[in-house]
Amino acid sequence: MLARESAKNALAYVMGALPGESVVVVADDTCAEIAEAFLAGANEIGLWTRLMLLRTGTAPRSEVPSGLSEIIASGKGDIYITMFRESERETPFRIKIITLISRYGRYRLGHCPGITLDMLTEGGLALSGSEHLEMQAAAERLISKLASADSIRITAPSGTDATLSVHSRPFKTDAKFDWETFKWGNLPTGEVWAAPVENSLEGTLVCDMAIGGIGQVKSPLKIVAKAGRAISFESDEKEVLRRVESALAVDDMARVVGEFAIGLNRKARVSANFLEAEKLGNTIHVAFGHNTDMPGGRNTSATHMDFLVSEPTVEVTDTRGNRFMVMEAGKVL
Repeated sequence: MLARESAKNALAYVMGALPGESVVVVADDTCAEIAEAFLAGANEIGLWTRLMLLRTGTAPRSEVPSGLSEIIASGKGDIYITMFRESERETPFRIKIITLISRYGRYRLGHCPGITLDMLTEGGLALSGSEHLEMQAAAERLISKLASADSIRITAPSGTDATLSVHSRPFKTDAKFDWETFKWGNLPTGEVWAAPVENSLEGTLVCDMAIGGIGQVKSPLKIVAKAGRAISFESDEKEVLRRVESALAVDDMARVVGEFAIGLNRKARVSANFLEAEKLGNTIHVAFGHNTDMPGGRNTSATHMDFLVSEPTVEVTDTRGNRFMVMEAGKVL
């Protein structure tokens, strides 16, 4: 699929772009070709466009560039697309930018940390208009099933066996955003998610696929959680273990559960970076850290790290005490 066609479809079907609106693309200099694809797609829709390229270096960034702050404050833009290199060390930097843009209620933000060109040509963003609509319908059906959910149990062959509460925490989807409620979402899309009750995660989570900011893992990472907090980590990959422990030590809330999500994107690939991998159909992921942008979320951490699990079975207990499956061995029922 042509990159500009995929970008155009994402702008139209996810971002809700309309002719005459304006889009600001903020991109690392390493993402210049991808930025050009979004600008081309925007032009085909009839959008006004503006591009801001940011220099990258070896040191992690921490502060929002003054030029970007000025653009945001000027009110010149209906839609923002941000695309950055993938780095768990720069998650706090990205959260600052998301928070700044989201502060202005009129903006819609598509956030793309770690985006690659092949996501647009053959991966999770290479979607036609009809494929976007099909995924949106699947997400809406799943949200309808989860509307009465009170608690969730996740099991998987890798050793995952954990429970969490979603009491009064509604499920939402990034496949079709409610822009009246939310001001930003990731691209590619393809998940249904909720912010769990922060002190509710109990049990063992075994991530056997990929980790946010790190990518695909060769050896499973075992996380033991109690009262919502990750209390221990185990992995044969010592460097992965070091990076996870470092990322989840930035503040007191970093180890507290922040998200539970189900992936629905049939074109997403686990071999890609986590931005795409977390949308992979037939998987779930659990994140620790920041979630105040989700309904009910109270985790104020400066970071957010996701852990992807294969072949999950998801059992729901609803508010009346009834139990039912929404996923079995990785398949949405």
